Amino acid sequence: MKILALETTELAGSLAAMDGGKLLLELALDHQKQSACTVAPGIRQLLADIGWKPRDVDLVAVTVGPGSFTGLRVGLATAKTFAYCVQAGILGVGTLETVAAAAPDEVARLSIAVDAQRGQVVAGEFCRDGTRELVPTAPAELLDAEAWLSGLPGEVWASGPALRRYAGRVPSHARLLPREYWSPSAAQVARLAARDWAAGRRDDLWTLLPIYSRLSAAEEKWDSR
Repeated sequence: MKILALETTELAGSLAAMDGGKLLLELALDHQKQSACTVAPGIRQLLADIGWKPRDVDLVAVTVGPGSFTGLRVGLATAKTFAYCVQAGILGVGTLETVAAAAPDEVARLSIAVDAQRGQVVAGEFCRDGTRELVPTAPAELLDAEAWLSGLPGEVWASGPALRRYAGRVPSHARLLPREYWSPSAAQVARLAARDWAAGRRDDLWTLLPIYSRLSAAEEKWDSR
């Protein structure tokens, strides 16, 4: 199975191609430009570099959040349009699960947080299961950043994009994964999609939606009325 993976939960992201479970290439998008300007040209470059035509792609995998409003919309709209045009399958992969998939084998418990702005994070905890995969122990929650930080127990490692803002405020007893593990990557999106597709999971092109970190400011103001 040939998989095209998109990761655009932040301002910049990455793309990857996998064939038969083997990662062929991962391409980092230009971090100085927003993903709206880089995803389509990046896909064109990626396919050219590995010698694929668009219709060679069997499955399009994309992160669905939580993450930035713009990044998620761009990534999901591009993935759905591409999948529709080439008649490929599509699978959405969670941002927290993508970060967890990259953690070193010695990490048994992991708390991951995505920056939700306004002093808050979306956080979730993961533990190794019988297959040695890190799986969520409960649904992710929108929390005040201070509540997440103060609640980190000593036996749990911390990771996630939110640490770029809050790493300096992590309690001394907590354990931090190195910075290279904090961000989701398209390579891990492809790996998780291959695993889930083989296990029988399917998403519907027309109903797959992004999972935002929070309501938009306009929606929150409307709700407050």
